[in-house]
Amino acid sequence: MVEELVTAGVAVVCAGGVYAMSAARVVKQYERGVVFRLGRLTKSVRGPGFTMVVPFVDRLRKVNMQIVTMPVPAQDGITRDNVTVRVDAVIYFKVVDAAEAVVQVEDYRFAVSQMAQTSLRSIIGKSDLDDLLSNREKLNQGLELMIDSPAVGWGVQIDRVEIKDVSLPETMKRSMARQAEADRERRARVINADAELQASKKLAQAAEVMSDQPAALQLRLLQTVVAVAAEKNSTLVLPFPVELLRFLERATPGDAEHAARSAVTQLAEGTLPGLTEAPAPEPAFEEKGAASAPEPGASAPEPAGNGGQAGAKSGQD
Repeated sequence: MVEELVTAGVAVVCAGGVYAMSAARVVKQYERGVVFRLGRLTKSVRGPGFTMVVPFVDRLRKVNMQIVTMPVPAQDGITRDNVTVRVDAVIYFKVVDAAEAVVQVEDYRFAVSQMAQTSLRSIIGKSDLDDLLSNREKLNQGLELMIDSPAVGWGVQIDRVEIKDVSLPETMKRSMARQAEADRERRARVINADAELQASKKLAQAAEVMSDQPAALQLRLLQTVVAVAAEKNSTLVLPFPVELLRFLERATPGDAEHAARSAVTQLAEGTLPGLTEAPAPEPAFEEKGAASAPEPGASAPEPAGNGGQAGAKSGQD
């Protein structure tokens, strides 16, 4: 009798151990346990730690409450300005309601992934290429809002959505490179023109100062000569500015005027050095005839040759 009781006790203990082992569950710190009793969801969600369920009656399903990082596959699309691009992104989300995430959607991970892909395509079609390249923060916020709206009913919260990369066709890359190069060249020309404008203003101020002090121009010329000669050149080309001639002309205005007047006077008198006396012009035909006509009471002049001979004969007589 005793042996039978001992055997029965051992059997009960073994059965209790098996029952306890089949009913015992351990939920980790980052997990929550959702219990279905005969297919119906119980009100309580099991927290982290050791918990018990009814074997063959309750079914415990664990839900991870950590933030999930899910890459969104690259999506091909056409932007609003008709540019073909390929965009990929990454999404960060977590489960905030374990019961809703199990009951409302079959697979919340797959659902969030598909929603992220469709939302990304929609964002590509509504945006310009410049927005995709430079205004990503605004697009990330819009994409997060589009995914988070249906995910709230699934017990899922979208923490952040980031657009990782925007792939462009090679032709578009070359066009953008040329555009950037042209913009850089334009900015360089504007800066160069601004520098020239500032330099011209400074040179104008320097010219005003030199006009007040004419000797400053000569000093500046000598400084230029010194700067050129410092290069150890065998040949030195010295420019002679026209302004220096004008400066020398303006330096002695009285002497220049006196020299000009004396030159005009000498030219009028015919005594200017370097000039030879020119024969007087012959009078016209009428003047010549009038001059050759003898005056009344005067003897007619004889020819030069005959007159000379006659004078010689009279002397001999």
